[in-house]
Amino acid sequence: MEESGKSAEIVKVEDIPSIMKYGVMSTPALVVDGQVKFSGKLASVAEIMGMLP
Repeated sequence: MEESGKSAEIVKVEDIPSIMKYGVMSTPALVVDGQVKFSGKLASVAEIMGMLP
């Protein structure tokens, strides 16, 4: 977020019930604005920057 110049709330979710609410079956996962963008792999900085609103 620092590189993008934008501000955001970043939350690391570790409890299984909360993770499953998003339908994520494989971690790590990235959720942006309530939508799962990546699951089962680490997203690159470029990929993350490309999906920011």
